[in-house]
Amino acid sequence: MNEPREYKTGELIRRFVPYYKKYTKTLCMDLFCASLTTICELVLPLIIRYITNEGLRDLAALSVRTIGALGMLYLLLRIVDWIAGYYMADMGHVMGAKIETDMRRDAYGHLQKLSDTYYNNTKVGQIMGRITNDLFDVTEFAHHCPEEFFIAIIKTIISFVILARINLLLTVMIFVCIPVMAVVCMLLNFRMRRAFSRQRYQIGELNARIEDSLLGQKVVKAFTNEEIENQKFEEDNGAFLSIKKETYRYMAAFQTSVKVFDGLMYLMVIVAGGIFMIKEMILPGDLVAYMMYVSTLIATIRRIIEFAEQFQRGMTGIERFLQIMDADIEIFDEPGAVELTNPQGNITFENVSFEYPDDHNIVFSNLNLSICHGEKVALVGPSGGGKTTLCNLIPRFYDVTEGRILLDGRDIKSYTLKSLRGNIGIVQQDVYFFSGTIFENIAYGKPGATRDEVMEAAKEANAHDFIIELKDGYDTYVGERGVKLSGGQKQRISIARVFLKNPPIIILDEATSALDNESEFAVAKSLSRLSEGRTTLTIAHRLSSIRHSDRILVLTDEGIVEEGNHESLLLKKGIYYQFYMTANEVK
Repeated sequence: MNEPREYKTGELIRRFVPYYKKYTKTLCMDLFCASLTTICELVLPLIIRYITNEGLRDLAALSVRTIGALGMLYLLLRIVDWIAGYYMADMGHVMGAKIETDMRRDAYGHLQKLSDTYYNNTKVGQIMGRITNDLFDVTEFAHHCPEEFFIAIIKTIISFVILARINLLLTVMIFVCIPVMAVVCMLLNFRMRRAFSRQRYQIGELNARIEDSLLGQKVVKAFTNEEIENQKFEEDNGAFLSIKKETYRYMAAFQTSVKVFDGLMYLMVIVAGGIFMIKEMILPGDLVAYMMYVSTLIATIRRIIEFAEQFQRGMTGIERFLQIMDADIEIFDEPGAVELTNPQGNITFENVSFEYPDDHNIVFSNLNLSICHGEKVALVGPSGGGKTTLCNLIPRFYDVTEGRILLDGRDIKSYTLKSLRGNIGIVQQDVYFFSGTIFENIAYGKPGATRDEVMEAAKEANAHDFIIELKDGYDTYVGERGVKLSGGQKQRISIARVFLKNPPIIILDEATSALDNESEFAVAKSLSRLSEGRTTLTIAHRLSSIRHSDRILVLTDEGIVEEGNHESLLLKKGIYYQFYMTANEVK
């Protein structure tokens, strides 16, 4: 599996900012409320400064009316602060949640367009982690990132202006610490980011390990390998713990650095401010206000520092999101692609060569083949000969490396993917069932199908009788991946799904190879009925299922080496004959 790409912070932010576009009004209102809360906070030291200086200068000059007016002013500011804070906590977080939802929608939509190559090289646990857990932190990031930095900028600028007017020299001394602290924090932040990225990757590996073990739990129990699985889990779990330890070390160093600079700034105010007051370079009330502004400034910096962890989590989530979004879409509609309507089902391979794009394993070269409308063609041959790959090229699960495939005389790339695949039905050996009812799984072949249409398709597939005998009939819950049904039942339901789709081209990929004789007979009857009047390609290891095919192709790593019907191939006494005799000996 390829190493995931790493992004610079600037690029991550640049790619993320467009998600704010739909919520510009909410963002502007959120920042306006942030400015109100900031102003309310910065007025308090000025009020305390005024009262302290006036009281020391002439206590009699302070009246109850003045104090009351200042109190009412502060109460009014607090009411504004409460209202603004409520909006920020409510609508600000809702905006973040909407952005997270938009990103998850984009990621899921992009995943639907990726080819089999991507899924062959990426663990499902990693993908799940990227579109769920990794995007949870984006909600907080999307809300707090502009808000926290906006507040910090306002507080820093206003605090500097006010403090500079009180005492410029002391202000410069205090603010010299800030750039030094920023450099230290940036270095530690970078290391935290790398640690968070490794942490997210490892949790994806852990998810993949758990999924693999739980889905294969019957095999685990059958071979009594629980201890081995526990050991594998412990290794991945331990690796995750090690990464978290490293992350917390950086966080501890980060927070300690902040406290060191906090102490230095307070020390400067105490020592230098005290000396300036003794020399009457600063009034007592000014020093009190100074201390409050420095406390506000330090609290702001500390808040940014605390936000740094959330910031890095958000950046990591965005990075892993972009790693999905930047995965190449290898199969797509060509410019000018048209809808495929009423196809006849004539398929032609012209000098087709194919190699897998990830490992460049050559499957076949210069393959030529013509299949006529309604013809039943079977593919046999040794494993790895390219039978399934050849069939996967027709619905463009992969694209040919060289040559072209024609459908009714036109390159399949000239048709839209949706219309091309919409006219091809596939029945596989490993039937996939979605968690839900039998009705829902059959209806998947034709979204919006009526109950009568679903039942008719089930009858065509010889599935209706056993379905109605189930406790809940068509509303029977099949369990995850159809675990509550037998192999033969699942196959007939999958065939019913294709009957409902009613495509002119059928691909049967070893649809009966894993069934017992009784189930195979029932499914074979369904497949025979399904293939009537349709162009059909059948991949089979059980030669009994293809004896009545119009044409049988023997496909090896050298290409199509034999071709003919069952009787003619037996007379040749070639590879097909050997397969047939071996199968009979096994019986």
